Amino acid sequence: MQEFGSGVSAIVVGGGIVGRTAALRLQQAGMSVVLVDPDMVPQPASFGNAGHVATEQVRPIANLAFLRSVPRRLFLAGGPLDIGWRHPRIWLPWAIRAVAACFRADAGERALTRLLAAALPAWERLVTDLGRPELLIGGGHLILWHDRVRGEAGARAWRQARTGTARVLPMPDDALDRVASHMSGRPAVGLRVEGTAQVSDVGETMRALAAAFEAAGGRRVQSRAIRLVRRDLQHGVVLSDGSTVWADRMLVAAGVGSGPLLRPLGVTMPLIAERGYHVEWEHGGGYHLPPLVFEGRSVIVTRFGDRLRASSFVEFTAEGAPPDPRKWQRLEAHVRALGLPVASGFSRWMGARPTLPDYLPAIGRLDAPGLVVACGHQHLGLTLAPITAELVVALMTGQEPSETLAPFSPTRFGFKSFGRTVSSRSPS
Repeated sequence: MQEFGSGVSAIVVGGGIVGRTAALRLQQAGMSVVLVDPDMVPQPASFGNAGHVATEQVRPIANLAFLRSVPRRLFLAGGPLDIGWRHPRIWLPWAIRAVAACFRADAGERALTRLLAAALPAWERLVTDLGRPELLIGGGHLILWHDRVRGEAGARAWRQARTGTARVLPMPDDALDRVASHMSGRPAVGLRVEGTAQVSDVGETMRALAAAFEAAGGRRVQSRAIRLVRRDLQHGVVLSDGSTVWADRMLVAAGVGSGPLLRPLGVTMPLIAERGYHVEWEHGGGYHLPPLVFEGRSVIVTRFGDRLRASSFVEFTAEGAPPDPRKWQRLEAHVRALGLPVASGFSRWMGARPTLPDYLPAIGRLDAPGLVVACGHQHLGLTLAPITAELVVALMTGQEPSETLAPFSPTRFGFKSFGRTVSSRSPS
């Protein structure tokens, strides 16, 4: 057995963007923290996402409009949604819950709106405390259509949508001309979204978080969590090397792996591995556009220094299923069709977003003293990581969280306490 630190100690299980940010904030709050952070191959969604701080995405994806649009969004119809039909035991129970959640999307939107309003200020505090303000780029993003009819309909829908603290504005012709200079074919319709941001380098941000955590006295254990255990008032995690780490408090932020870890504790956590894909390449210099969302293609293109990354797809299948090369091929075809600058070959990545059926994260305490959960952030993991970390600090230090967390209760899908099943549904 290993025991770390003195005074109040904490274990953070999970080395993604949520886990690393929370570990840093807990260490800064005066705890003695050990971060269980396995090296994963391929790297998880925290490393492979689009880098978009998506404050505008206040409407949960589980909503009736999305449900009605599923047929035209399917991969076989040219869309971004794919289902591993050979693995119904994986996705079907989750999908049934997701359909039910579509009828509660309004309550979920209210909850996400409040949380996302705090997301960008939390990012600004984080990069300031890291001494790395260059890691966050403001200035919003652009939404573009090359088809005028679809673009006008899409732009009208965005102008009518609720977007939280973000503002949606039309792009004048001269702005569209500037965008067109970086691709073949001028977009017919464009929107500028203010109040969003991007991370300038996702990998560097992850490394900066780890370095700051260790510089503050935190300890990283590069091992995989096998199971959670308890003794008296302490929490422990059994690692893949056979050792056990004990502490006074524990945060479970292990992404998709949080479900199996919490199940023996009686917590129903219906997480699914929602897989996404990206391709990345060198642009050759002179490219300085903000993130571009090509809504008709369901693709977001983000600049990370001298490289561009095109990201897309929502794939529900077995977590360990092999990647589908057709998705990379389609992304590369989109890049060529758009005429984006390409000065190298493409690198390819696939990773899994941890997603709950109602498309809300799980953030909150369990009935065991000192045990907190933060997982299921789906497409908003990068966006919500800093505010989630601040909420975790409040939860683990006995303070009142700055946000109402009832809609994000980790037990809202039900849990067992002392051998009986308890319903703990949130207002959503």
